[in-house]
Amino acid sequence: MAVAKKTVIKNAALVKVTETSLANLEAATANGAQALAAATKKSKQSSAEGKRLSKKRVALIKRNKSASAKAKKDPVAANKNALKAVVKELAAVRKDAAKNKIVRAADFSELSGLRASCRRLTAYSKAIAAADKVLNKPKKKVRRRKKATA
Repeated sequence: MAVAKKTVIKNAALVKVTETSLANLEAATANGAQALAAATKKSKQSSAEGKRLSKKRVALIKRNKSASAKAKKDPVAANKNALKAVVKELAAVRKDAAKNKIVRAADFSELSGLRASCRRLTAYSKAIAAADKVLNKPKKKVRRRKKATA
């Protein structure tokens, strides 16, 4: 049974593969940094939105308490309508807050994955840069010894 010969890769092909791999690593590092910046911005926006909704919810809870006390004390149509409006707005804010919580959880998982990937890419880039620095050092010139005269 004849065994197929394995072809040995040529230097030019090996150099080309190495260069494209390095270029791909640099491109991935740049894309990762860009994606991380965008995800961080989005995460900060959704976090700020969550804080805003939380403050609004607290204010509406206080308003609900005072409106319900007013409606109990003086059950006229204006007080009842004010209470209904506060309850309706509070329900809407709670619904928005629940949606925001889901978005923030998704943002957090995406952001943590991007951070880990960017850390790996940066570490690989630093290691390759250090290896290149070592490999591209010029050769030391060997000094010739002087012949001893006797």
